Amino acid sequence: MPTVAGPNRQTETQPGRIEESAAESAETPVLDRVDAINQVFAEFEFAYHNQFHKAFADVESLAIAKKYWLSSLENYSPTQIVQAAKAVIRSQEYLPSIAIILRACEQGRDLFGLPSVRQAYLEACAGASPKREQHWSHEAVYFAGKSAGWYLLANEPEATALPVFQYHYEILCRRVVNGEQLSIELPPALTEKIERKLDKQETRARIARMKQELGLK
Repeated sequence: MPTVAGPNRQTETQPGRIEESAAESAETPVLDRVDAINQVFAEFEFAYHNQFHKAFADVESLAIAKKYWLSSLENYSPTQIVQAAKAVIRSQEYLPSIAIILRACEQGRDLFGLPSVRQAYLEACAGASPKREQHWSHEAVYFAGKSAGWYLLANEPEATALPVFQYHYEILCRRVVNGEQLSIELPPALTEKIERKLDKQETRARIARMKQELGLK
């Protein structure tokens, strides 16, 4: 279990900050979740300042609360924990309990703007070409459609195409929930400059000039 002593990638220890033990230092997922809890409590302090300091009047009570939250939220990714806390802060004026954060975490994909599998599938099937330039509800919809195959989505019945799409979409959703940012690379914009076709005389003159520059006869 994390302790409340010792530095954690910072030269100064914040009051009540959860720190990792030496045995856990090599375990990135544990450290990431620890950082997530520390970030959540830092945001709670900013958003609910007076309530926060009344609830956690000393360093010891704050440290105990953080350890309890860490164990209670162990089934959720660090990014999901932080997103859930942000969603609660936006909608609630009182310092939330762990039960409220747990319910927020259960929203899962909704926290990241990810549509349901069927909504994403229908959106991918209806997407016009060029696909990369469409306004997708989430980038994961585009990449799932691309991985499943646009031809498959356009030509196969739902019973065949949906399971293939769902497989790729579920993978992408897990990546997003774990903190990965998906980005669709757009093609470069067409230049506004339109090249004028040279006539024969201009072409011969340009060729002659090039030969002269290259020392050719």
